Amino acid sequence: MSVLNHPKKTLLLCAALSLTACQNDKEPNKAPVMKVENPDKTISYDILGKTDQDHLYLEEVLGEQALTEVKSWNTRTLDRLMADPLFEKMNSEVLEIVNSKDKIPYASYRNGEVHNFWQDEQHERGIWRKSTMSSYLSDTPVWQTVLDFDALSKSENKNWVYKGNNCLSPDYEICMVSLSDGGKDAVIQREFNTKTQTFVTDGFITQESKGSIDWLDKNTLIIGVDFGENTMTTSGYPMVSKLWQRGTPLSSAVEIDRGKQTDVGYWGGVTELSDGRREIITTRALTFYDTEYYWFPRKSDGSISEKIKLPIPKKSNLSGEFKGQMIVKLNEDWRGFKLGDLVSFNIDNFIKDGKIDLINLVFSPDEKSSIGNFGVTKSKVLMSIYHDVTGSAYQFDWHDNKWTAKKLDFPSNGSVSIGSTNSKEEIAFISAESFLDPDTLYTYNTATGKKAKAKSLPSWFDAASMISEQFFVSSTDGTQVPYFVVRHKNTTLDGKNPTLLYGYGGFEVSLNPSYSATRGKLWLERGGVYVLANIRGGGEYGPKWHQAGLKTNRQRIYDDFIAVAEDLIAKKITSPEHLGIEGGSNGGLLMGVMFTQRPDLFNAVICAVPLLDMMRYHTLLAGASWMGEYGDPENEIEGKFLRSISPYHNIDPGVDYPEVFFITSTKDDRVHPGHARKVAKRMEDQGHKFLYYENIDGGHSAAANLKETAKRIALQHTYLMQKLASN
Repeated sequence: MSVLNHPKKTLLLCAALSLTACQNDKEPNKAPVMKVENPDKTISYDILGKTDQDHLYLEEVLGEQALTEVKSWNTRTLDRLMADPLFEKMNSEVLEIVNSKDKIPYASYRNGEVHNFWQDEQHERGIWRKSTMSSYLSDTPVWQTVLDFDALSKSENKNWVYKGNNCLSPDYEICMVSLSDGGKDAVIQREFNTKTQTFVTDGFITQESKGSIDWLDKNTLIIGVDFGENTMTTSGYPMVSKLWQRGTPLSSAVEIDRGKQTDVGYWGGVTELSDGRREIITTRALTFYDTEYYWFPRKSDGSISEKIKLPIPKKSNLSGEFKGQMIVKLNEDWRGFKLGDLVSFNIDNFIKDGKIDLINLVFSPDEKSSIGNFGVTKSKVLMSIYHDVTGSAYQFDWHDNKWTAKKLDFPSNGSVSIGSTNSKEEIAFISAESFLDPDTLYTYNTATGKKAKAKSLPSWFDAASMISEQFFVSSTDGTQVPYFVVRHKNTTLDGKNPTLLYGYGGFEVSLNPSYSATRGKLWLERGGVYVLANIRGGGEYGPKWHQAGLKTNRQRIYDDFIAVAEDLIAKKITSPEHLGIEGGSNGGLLMGVMFTQRPDLFNAVICAVPLLDMMRYHTLLAGASWMGEYGDPENEIEGKFLRSISPYHNIDPGVDYPEVFFITSTKDDRVHPGHARKVAKRMEDQGHKFLYYENIDGGHSAAANLKETAKRIALQHTYLMQKLASN
């Protein structure tokens, strides 16, 4: 679910860029819908051709029968939406935005150079390029291309999608470049020389696989990929970590350690300390939220000693080293510190005897606060801290055996994000934005405290005529749930405003205020209202906010979202006829639950790259890794609950549902396209209306290049306008 290649990294929100709709196809004198709140009944599907078993062919990703269904649904959907004159206009508007030269070239600072990945109309797949800092900060930067992925794709006749690079410091000359075929999570990793700007002849290269790779030294990699039989977990991630020497085949790589097939995954990695030492620390993810870390001491001859387990709680994240202090984020109480705290310990003391005697508090959020993100520079730790979903920037330092904090002078009326940092450099990037203020990127020198505006987005829509407001609503258990409303200042509260409500609610992912040019141009300027719901399951108030909705407590998340929707209606901002909802990935599950539990509340639903069959999700692709979030369908108690919320199992032929728009990708190797396919088929079986678009490429983002991204966004907005703004 919005899980990156390494499932322990911050989850990537996906598939939901912006919002809109299409022509009025509602029937006159439409019958009232059925309210199905918190269903406890079991729907039996026993008609030939309509059982769960009969839909299993749709799980065959490239199966002929499955793709025939998909192409039929695609054709019907595209014929309708693309025939609307609004589609072409919106598509042009989005292309202008995504291809604009005025986008911010977000960058990293390496050894005196600024590196950036860039896409535009001439570079659909993108280029990796570099510049000097002085040139980068100018109005007309001079860029040097490092690697052109369009040219590479053409020369190799591949649909390469760039997935990042891992370069060996301190000179960053040799790198492992990750290339995905069509946007899948699984990648091929190839050694590249940034000085010669060529792939290294007879260099390191892997087969296609999910996994991890890191440099121990210029001739040695620590690697976790699919090594063959019994080397991958049931979640589809590596369970074996190996040392791979230059000039030898991957098959001769020497095993360091392994986990179990029931783990989420096992990854090797290298932590570079402040004094330049490179220590092997591996990560064994027992579940999505339970992790063990192991340190492998190296002898003077370079050989590896027996592993030593780091004595930190399983529900914690090891987050890097600063001035000898290893930083740990706690997701459970530990030795006098509470979940949500950021703490540290002396790494050298641990290395001496394998114990952690003294723990130091870096930062402790209160009940209304949470840590956004943080990064380590040469002389400071930079951190974004949120209070009631509004962020500020701080710097922390370790001095005289204690941590000190200082608030930095950055805009604090929206979101503040710590961008690229480098533990060997003083220069860091920090960005600030809000719903109505375009993103501005700053450079910040942690040695001198100097801040400089580097780049900013142009204003793509008339934000001056709009207002952003935050409200709180009581959920069913009395919990106060925040949400934002963005609208025109002169919006009439008559219940007729086309309104899009967006949510996610999972994996401790926070939804913070953000500027979206496409949302503003396609939706807000056309009179739409945008609402962002900060429901439980996310990280807006730290681990407690997330853990409140785990497994069998998940109905709280859905009740929160329903409460926001009902509050919008009570405030006469909108009404069910004009209210649409959108979510992707885990948010796609949220959409599925919403239209099956409360079909009376919504008239449009964008359900993107979703989980929808909660009784089989753990058997499909990376699904087993998410049982820590959702529960185990084969457990009696958890399985009964999952059955009660599973959208696929709660579609009722007697209920009048809103017309749902399903969006997925054939090459999504994270959330199986079978989820969307099977629910679409069940709705077809029962005669319910729906739209469906499955992109052949694109992976979990449902788009492999800018043209595909623009098309998807235009389709979504055409649909929303048709459904919500036609009356």
